[in-house]
Amino acid sequence: MQAKSLLLIVSLLTVSLGLSQTKIAELNFETPGGYTTNITEFTDNNRDYFLRTDGTDFNNGPNGVLFNNLQGSFYFAAQDTNGEGAPLPAILFIENIDITNYTNLEFRVHLAEDDQTTNGGTRTEHWDNNDYVRFTYQIDNSGTSSNLLWIENDNGGANRAPLIDTDFDGIGDGVAITDTFTQHTRPITGTGNLLDIEIRFRLNQGQEDIAIDNIEIWGTQNCTSVVTWDGTNWLPTTPNRSTTAILTSNYNTSTAGQPSFTACSLVVNPGVTLTVSPNEYVEVITDVTNNGRIAIQNTGSFVQVDNTATYDDSSSSFFATNNAAEVDRSTSFINEWYEYTYWSSPVANETFGNALFQSSPFRRFEFNAANFVDSQYETNNDNTLVNGAGVDGIDDNGDVWFLKSSSDIMTPGVGYTATHSLDAFIFGPNNYTYTFRGTLNNGNITVPVERNDTETDDTNWNLIGNPYPSAIDVDLFFAENNYASNPTNGKLDGILYLWSHATAPDGTANGNQALNFSFSDYARINGTAELAGGDGITPTRHIPSGQGFFVTYSDNPASTTGTVTFNNAMRVTNSNTQFFRTSNTNFATASIINNKLWLNMTTDTGLFNQTAIGYVPGATADNDGAYYDAEKIGATIGDFSFYSVLPNNSKKLAIQGKSPSDLDIYETIHLGFFNNINTPTTYTISINQFQGEFLSNNTIYLKDNLTNNYHDLNVGDYSFTADPGVFNDRFEIVFNQPSLSIDEAVLASDELIIYEDNNDNVTFSLNSKDVRIQSIKIYDMLGRELFNLKAESNTQTYNLSNLNKATYIAQIQLSNGTVLSKKAVKK
Repeated sequence: MQAKSLLLIVSLLTVSLGLSQTKIAELNFETPGGYTTNITEFTDNNRDYFLRTDGTDFNNGPNGVLFNNLQGSFYFAAQDTNGEGAPLPAILFIENIDITNYTNLEFRVHLAEDDQTTNGGTRTEHWDNNDYVRFTYQIDNSGTSSNLLWIENDNGGANRAPLIDTDFDGIGDGVAITDTFTQHTRPITGTGNLLDIEIRFRLNQGQEDIAIDNIEIWGTQNCTSVVTWDGTNWLPTTPNRSTTAILTSNYNTSTAGQPSFTACSLVVNPGVTLTVSPNEYVEVITDVTNNGRIAIQNTGSFVQVDNTATYDDSSSSFFATNNAAEVDRSTSFINEWYEYTYWSSPVANETFGNALFQSSPFRRFEFNAANFVDSQYETNNDNTLVNGAGVDGIDDNGDVWFLKSSSDIMTPGVGYTATHSLDAFIFGPNNYTYTFRGTLNNGNITVPVERNDTETDDTNWNLIGNPYPSAIDVDLFFAENNYASNPTNGKLDGILYLWSHATAPDGTANGNQALNFSFSDYARINGTAELAGGDGITPTRHIPSGQGFFVTYSDNPASTTGTVTFNNAMRVTNSNTQFFRTSNTNFATASIINNKLWLNMTTDTGLFNQTAIGYVPGATADNDGAYYDAEKIGATIGDFSFYSVLPNNSKKLAIQGKSPSDLDIYETIHLGFFNNINTPTTYTISINQFQGEFLSNNTIYLKDNLTNNYHDLNVGDYSFTADPGVFNDRFEIVFNQPSLSIDEAVLASDELIIYEDNNDNVTFSLNSKDVRIQSIKIYDMLGRELFNLKAESNTQTYNLSNLNKATYIAQIQLSNGTVLSKKAVKK
């Protein structure tokens, strides 16, 4: 036995040393941070700058800075780096990159320089002999820097092209840096624990510039030792990202002494079962050899990190019966058997009949994006089609859903939809666990997506899904697949839709059936924020294992067909709990950087709608496309909807992105809502959540333009009534009141006093010699005007015995035009 074990260990170590490179770290500048500088970042908004930017911080005019093949929205740029009195050289530091147990290290960077045609058609490069940008590195703070990548001109004088300096002699002799971002790759010699990168900029005249993006460090992960689980202990120590972990006995992460773990590689011996219990994980940096069985319970996560890592279960005794691995996924509570769940298989070669055997065989569907055309719409499902491109988001002739048979394979990365069977629903617990059995999906997985241009103004829906036995990060998915961030390979708009079934099918909801579901039940995630669907649950920025979701193909790519790519870099060891449909409240993790506001509108009959506004880098006050500004599909169809609106734009937005520079005390957010409810209904607007320094430190007012009432949403919700119709001008979010900025006099908050005696007499008293009260209006909390009282002095008493015991808003008009609003409680 000892000899066999030794041979097994030697074999494993030999295999682990033959791995290919994986990405260790990346700095893409899309979010602030990840680097430091020796000087404060600056710009004069023209020709002098040294900063992370999206290009709006300097001159973009006819002779301004222009780049092609952008790798996202943001990059680091420098021009005339001693401008504004800064010393030379300016330096950017990227420090403490963990390269422990990595070899074959490699540095990659995208570079560009503005070489546009100027001066009557002559290309001017601008770099002089003394200008340079030089990349160097150190390992483990050795004190000795090694050259990595140098850029100089050819030492031919002024205004010459910047070139790669291949031999580090101060003279450019390689390829030119152009205005098209191009990746350059260099080896890093040596190994260690921590890597530091230093970039020196010496650009001391106007129009001598450089742009840097997507700095990446790649390497080969090495498994340097072996640990073994003997059924009681790890020997000689617990696993880590440098060790090969061998399971010689069963291991269950829910058992005391058997926690979640990370290993460099993993071997499950014959007859052994590894169980990953709910909310626990096993993370393997490289390869997995499953000679036994891996069972991943609902909300458990199994992650492989390197994209080239292999997963091999061909020698498992369970392989022949397709039980070498299994993944459980549970639905939330299902109210009715006809409620759909969107699925995606986390294993290969699984069939609908095996994985979804409890679902109805007559209601398992795949979505065919090639057939989707939306050129017409109807109102209240009345079967009267009207030309109006892309209005209702419904396929015109209902030929996009295709029934799947029990023997059909669930292709990894493709999304499917199914309902539970009626029999199982009647006799079951109404919360169901589906089990997927087969080889765990791993590595690069590509899924075809397409766009039907028969109608060019409709929404290009595609149904895909997370193909892994772990959650994936939405932002990493976007970075890989959005056209805006990856124009070379990306095909998507930058928004995804999660089905959160909450509304019963209705005869007035548009669709191809007599009864249809509501678009308001889709939760949404884009680059700006996450938005709840009809169930009121705000999604996290992760897609759990087994979850199907809709994406939209961008109108920008020339090709109408392409692929979506999933890879191991997107996978995470946590956040695998929120499966849509869902019933567990789990708010998205708040960013400490960006200010974001989520607002709810509800009715007293139980309807729910949400909208979000986020002040995020890259967005503007205009319509920036779906990644920042998510349109509310069918905004004026159905019972009611709530959204934000852009001035001078017809788009109604579920999520609106705006620039952080737009947010100040004078900011206005325009809100709109639609209702098609003919019965008396009370609507309520409330804050769902907010984040960010500005929103945390300033009052959020809802201004009702109908009543001219300013309501403090931080204090409480605002309720009102409304007739059926579209209301895009009634409500605004503002951050100050006119009453807080009086030109003729400044009033302290306690200078207006409202008090009531025991005889229902209410006195309004204003302590000011400079202004006087002209009128007093009383509103209830629904926004209805109850009294309009004239005033003759700054102390007025009225008998208000007709008012019930409740909270009211007093709106006091002053002689200088100022309106004061104050909440009071009638006894």
